[in-house]
Order: sequence, then structure tokens, then C-alpha cells
Amino acid sequence: MNKDYYLWGGEFTICSEKGNVAVVLLNTNYKPDKKVAIYGPLKTENIGIEKIVANTISNPNIRFLIVCGDEIRGHRSGKSLVALHKNGIDNNNKIINAPGAIPYIENLDTNAVKRFQKQINLIDLIGISDSNELDKKIEKYIMKKTSSYGKAYIAIRIEAEKIKIDDKRALHSKIMMNHLGKIKKRGK
Repeated sequence: MNKDYYLWGGEFTICSEKGNVAVVLLNTNYKPDKKVAIYGPLKTENIGIEKIVANTISNPNIRFLIVCGDEIRGHRSGKSLVALHKNGIDNNNKIINAPGAIPYIENLDTNAVKRFQKQINLIDLIGISDSNELDKKIEKYIMKKTSSYGKAYIAIRIEAEKIKIDDKRALHSKIMMNHLGKIKKRGK
């Protein structure tokens, strides 16, 4: 597996490095074909979406993102992801026209969002949970011949940082953002 792919962890399963399809699961136990690049659940309309965006654009072979299953009430994370792909974010980092309760993208900049919008074709299958129907629809996209979008885009890196707390050393994660070779420290 390419060491530059999927740097921001999460609850997902990696299948095929060269796969062109990623699958987002909403309230479903569906398990897609192992020919997909990656699949996993989406639970929240903010950090969950950030992880999906960062991890999908890190693999330039992923060209389709299929969102399926039943929407999560309250969070409306699936429709918020669809809104991000369609509309982007405003000057306050809010996903434009997202129905979620707190649809804010705090750890990605507009370049990462634009890369997501250009690299990924989002297929909205929200409301579909039937395994047979999903297998057929996903297979159609797996079979499409697509080319790589270029180099991996690393939007987020998590690095360990030691910080001093009451004379004891603690390990603390610090989010680093990498935009076209520039690294910005968040929270400073």
C-alpha cells in the first residue's frame, strides 16, 4: 500500500490500492466488493466528512465516491457530504446548503475541498441499502476505465508532539496541514 494514502485514520477498510471507487456507508452493514479502494461508515457532518475528503483525495486513483445507506437523523452527514461536493464551503468554513446540525470544515482549506470536487465524481445512493442493488450499481463504476488524477494530495497529517503538563510528559496529536508543499501548524 502506498504510504501516502489514508494518512488521517478513521473507521475504514482498505481493499484495492488501484481501485477507482470509495464507498461511504450510512446506517448500513453492507460490505462492498473488495475491488473498491476503500469503504467505511460516515457518522458526523464535520470531522467525519473531513476524514473522508482527506483520505479520498490522498489516493489519486479514486475517482468515484458512492454514498449509500439510510441517512443519519440529526447529523444528516450523507446529505452534508453531497452538499460539500456540490457547493463547497463559505468564508466561515460552513458547508454551503448542508442540512446537518454542525456542518463545518475546520481542518481542510479550500484547496483540499476544490481538489475533492474536481477529482471525485460523487454518486448519491442515499436511501439504498439493498445489497444486491448496491452490488450492481457499484460494479458499474468499478468497471469504468479511469485514469489517476495525478499525485496524491496530502491535506492532513497527524504528528505526535510531546507537551509538558504538570511536570509530566504527555503525547498529544497535532494536526498538520500540507498544501502544495507548504506546512501550516494548526492551533498556533
